[in-house]
Amino acid sequence: MATTFYTEYFAALVFLGVAFGFSLLFVAVNFTLARKNSYAEKLSAYECGFEQFEDSRSRFDVRFYLVTLLFIVFDLEVAFLFPWAMALRELSLLGFLSMIVFLLVLCIGFLYEWRKGALEWE
Repeated sequence: MATTFYTEYFAALVFLGVAFGFSLLFVAVNFTLARKNSYAEKLSAYECGFEQFEDSRSRFDVRFYLVTLLFIVFDLEVAFLFPWAMALRELSLLGFLSMIVFLLVLCIGFLYEWRKGALEWE
């Protein structure tokens, strides 16, 4: 019984081993053969176009995190709405009402964030 278990997954283990070996080989070849000539323009800040003006460990405003959480919540809401809308004809009244309750909870959370001023920027 145990030998059949190992024989069924042997091909997958060989594939993973070969993939891991090739990835290590490619990284090693790149590390040894690549040119390593650094210059000032290559080492300069490129993400936003200007040098850093504060410590990178400075605190963010909590509103940044609130807006991020709002985005994630409403993004997930849309992800739940698409399958619900596609299966709406097959759902019963309970399926419809459960989605309405879900949307109401999200709207109450959005109104709470709005009333607390999380969306206001100075």
